[in-house]
Amino acid sequence: MVDAQARDEVVRFTSDLIRIDTTNRGGGDCRERPAAEYAAARLAEAGIEPTLLERTTGRTNVVARIEGTDPSADALLLHGHLDVVPAEAADWSVHPFSGEVRDGVVWGRGAVDMKNMDAMILAVVRAWARQGVRPRRDLVLAFTADEEASAEDGAAFLAERHAALFEGCTEAVGESGAFTFHDGAGHEIYPIAAGERGTGWLKLTARGRAGHGSKVNRENAVTRLAAAVTRIGEHEWPTRLTPTVRAALTELAALYGIEAALDDPAGVDALLEKLGPAASLVEATVRNSANPTMLEAGYKLNVIPGEAVAHVDGRYLWGAEDEFRATLDELTGPDVDWEFRHHSVALQAPVDAPLYARMRAAVEEFAPEGHVVPYCMSGGTDAKQFSRLGITGYGFAPLKLPEGFDYQALFHGVDERVPVDALHFGVQVLDRFLRTA
Repeated sequence: MVDAQARDEVVRFTSDLIRIDTTNRGGGDCRERPAAEYAAARLAEAGIEPTLLERTTGRTNVVARIEGTDPSADALLLHGHLDVVPAEAADWSVHPFSGEVRDGVVWGRGAVDMKNMDAMILAVVRAWARQGVRPRRDLVLAFTADEEASAEDGAAFLAERHAALFEGCTEAVGESGAFTFHDGAGHEIYPIAAGERGTGWLKLTARGRAGHGSKVNRENAVTRLAAAVTRIGEHEWPTRLTPTVRAALTELAALYGIEAALDDPAGVDALLEKLGPAASLVEATVRNSANPTMLEAGYKLNVIPGEAVAHVDGRYLWGAEDEFRATLDELTGPDVDWEFRHHSVALQAPVDAPLYARMRAAVEEFAPEGHVVPYCMSGGTDAKQFSRLGITGYGFAPLKLPEGFDYQALFHGVDERVPVDALHFGVQVLDRFLRTA
């Protein structure tokens, strides 16, 4: 069991890290080094030797290894990112980089995404150092830069240039999983991430004949682009159940006593309707998606431009990338070209693996009233980058949250915050899990 010092430290470390502004605005506009140095110092104080690595000056990553007692066992990677998305202070109840602890809650950007998990990892391994605890398998700790953008300065850089640091790692645990989801009907659900949709951020380019706005123009780039964007936005993607999503729907159906016909697309939609609020855990991951988000065209009202551009946020399921590409070819048509501006793989992790069972058991020990279910993330994490090294990733950042606390809405949201009690729960569950992992 973790000690009182660990419970105090997880709160202090979360607050301290929030106060270090690591806003990632994209395009390289971020500096994680102060937060990386903070994490490295906390590790060094516990006798754990950190390595600081940069692809770009100021974009710092920290990696450390804790030797296990069984040299024949595969290593386990624990990773958390240090950067955060922007926050507009005027919109917040407290300053987003205050790290203020008020009424039993830690406030600030990164409180749930994901400086809380960074703090949990630091608190647990420091408690182990005090107690003389060693894990069974090697633990590799990675605190990364640039997760909120391209990961080029973070996990992608580590996987490409420093793969030796992750030697022996076969599984990984990262963000977004094992949080309390209240369904409004008295159930506490703890979803553990065992998959991620792939990311396909697209640029669409329509070309035509430039000309005067008063003239007939059958080759109008704006018209061609608008038609393609409309087709994409209105497209109904077919249902595709990955093993993780099928397992999630099966367990949720059992929880609510609903008979499910999962081999029938209509049956999947019918089940989602019956699940109520819990449907939000899976409804974004039963099919691919493509949402138009940006338009760029023209420079003067009375000039028909020769080119028009749109951007689309595309996501695809494990095993469905080929279908995604073929569908985009069809929807864009002959007059619009498309390309990936950012592309990453979809992930699938087994829910019958011993590691998943140990995560489930750790949550159930401290939340026996909870119902643990697998789920697939609709977005993505650094697990995509580490998968290049053959590492299977799960999302497990445990938090016990009170009813009415909308954890998912606080990701990238205003007034991001985390209860102190949730951090205490998380550090205990993480400790329990890692002792058995």
